[in-house]
Amino acid sequence: MVSGTALIYDEEMTRYRLLWDYPVCSIEVPERLSVSYSELQIQGLVERCISVPVREATEEEILLAHSQDFLEAIKTTQNMDVEQLKAFASQFQDVYFHQNIYHCAKLALGATLQLVDAVMTKKVRNGIALVRPPGHHSQHSAANGFCIFNNVAIAALYAKKMFDLKRILIVDWDIHHGQGTQYFFEDDPSVLYFSWHRYENQEFWPNLPESDYSTVGKGKGAGFNVNVPWNKFNPELVLISAGFDSAINDPEGKMCATPACFAHLTHLLMSLAEGKICAVLEGGYDLHSLSHCICHTVKAFLGDPVPHLLNISSPCDSALESIQNVRAVHQQHWAFLRSLPISMKHQNVNDDKKLEQFCNEEIHTSSPNYCPLPPKRTAVALLGEKIELPDRCLKINLDSVPSDEIWSFKDSTVEGQKDSLHLQKNLCSVMMKIFQKEVQNGLAAVPCLLEAIKAVLSFCTTCANSVSRILVLYLGDKDYPVSLEDDGNLLLIQMSTKKLKGRESKYHIPIFLPKEGNNVKGVLHALFSLILPVAYMYNPDLVVTALSCQSGVDKKILNQLTSLLQGLAEGQLLCLIHDPEVSFLEDTICSLLGDPILPVTDGVLQGEAIQEVEQQRQRLQEQWGILKTQVTRTEYS
Repeated sequence: MVSGTALIYDEEMTRYRLLWDYPVCSIEVPERLSVSYSELQIQGLVERCISVPVREATEEEILLAHSQDFLEAIKTTQNMDVEQLKAFASQFQDVYFHQNIYHCAKLALGATLQLVDAVMTKKVRNGIALVRPPGHHSQHSAANGFCIFNNVAIAALYAKKMFDLKRILIVDWDIHHGQGTQYFFEDDPSVLYFSWHRYENQEFWPNLPESDYSTVGKGKGAGFNVNVPWNKFNPELVLISAGFDSAINDPEGKMCATPACFAHLTHLLMSLAEGKICAVLEGGYDLHSLSHCICHTVKAFLGDPVPHLLNISSPCDSALESIQNVRAVHQQHWAFLRSLPISMKHQNVNDDKKLEQFCNEEIHTSSPNYCPLPPKRTAVALLGEKIELPDRCLKINLDSVPSDEIWSFKDSTVEGQKDSLHLQKNLCSVMMKIFQKEVQNGLAAVPCLLEAIKAVLSFCTTCANSVSRILVLYLGDKDYPVSLEDDGNLLLIQMSTKKLKGRESKYHIPIFLPKEGNNVKGVLHALFSLILPVAYMYNPDLVVTALSCQSGVDKKILNQLTSLLQGLAEGQLLCLIHDPEVSFLEDTICSLLGDPILPVTDGVLQGEAIQEVEQQRQRLQEQWGILKTQVTRTEYS
């Protein structure tokens, strides 16, 4: 199994800086790298990563994207004095030069390609390259926006050439639109470029009309340029243009994204491309904020629990409008986006809401030392199934569970004393390991899912005072036998192939997926349109999934679901499985361990499945504001 996170850094890339008074470029400083690397050391992350050496990119590699004339022009900067460098920079937009910048630009690109090689040859699973100068604004024959060579664009072209890749996803979360990367791939259907950025009706840099949602690509590449929603592309490699200038306190972006946000963005991407992800540093200019964002990204790559996102509220109207517009122009290219109603508008006046509304939590000012994770990640309790467990699992031996650690639950309907004892032992032992932080998550084979859920809730009520909000995702057709209170202590989401009777409420969300819609696209649609948004807004302390091999849901989808839900509750997840097949157990354990999961196969999104999910979304959107998809106000002021 491929494992390990690469960290690429070389102090040599700090050895250039601005040599004249040029305010627009003054924020791009060497300390962006050195301070970030120091914070990685302070938090004990450097020693946990695999160091990959840096090399200079070759001219042949540079010419994959750039013109010979541009390359030759950049070479001449090595022998220029300050006045010559200043005059040379004046032919480009918002970029400066230094006698050592050509060398550093070759190192930045070489480091990026080293990371691609390490991931694609399975020396590591993922990794991050701390490089400067950045790259995503650079174009075929022009430096731009601090960028000399387009590191990520060349990395994509290099991966296509060297590894014969047919589908590459580039995610650009820098606050500025990476127009350079967009230009390279706007007619290429093998590269999906996905960018979200500040635009403000062309008033935010780079001030280009092609940064708007209406630019979708050209020719065969139409639909493969997305300027801000999540699509089913099934990439073979994910490249991240990792700009952190949307983070809180950044002087350039002036936004309020917290470091924890980037941990979650990284985690969500890790279920793609069998985990093959390369992050390459772009922007980020507040040194404290930048260093913490990088640390959170690295921790997510390493499989550490991602922190809670606090106080998630309804999206503002301008955000809703942007997503509506993007969905509208891409519906013809991606069937997955055709399921929600569209009301297209174009905002012609800036939203007057304060940027502070985007800030959900404060950045921590301290730099705590790294606290080692438990040596075992997943506790596993079985009912006699014969399976060889990986070393990172903690196998629960039922005979060794003391009787005083077993609690009783009332009104049990489990048939037979033996099955009831097995159920109690399994759940008690696994949950104790999770709550005592001996493991991060757990799996228990159980004879009855509903009784197991009741037992978990009973345990949390009596034995786990720190757990006050529990999310249960139950895949099954039986009516839930326990009355549900609206006190917020329990959120039950049930996916079933029959329409369930009983009271629907804010905290009881039944999702009916007809058997013909209970496939890949039907479950994905419910997952991304309903389940994950509500789950993130609920912010549980514990996630419980109750699954059965007989549910009819594609097992690969269940593993995707298990992987994505680990972004909640700081990774505290208990998976209950009834009647498990050995292969399903093995795959679920791999997902809990954070191992790469296989991509899902395609399916047909049925109209009835769309309608059922949409009905629930409309019912719940006032109570769960994150489910809103349309601007509610009728005019802008």
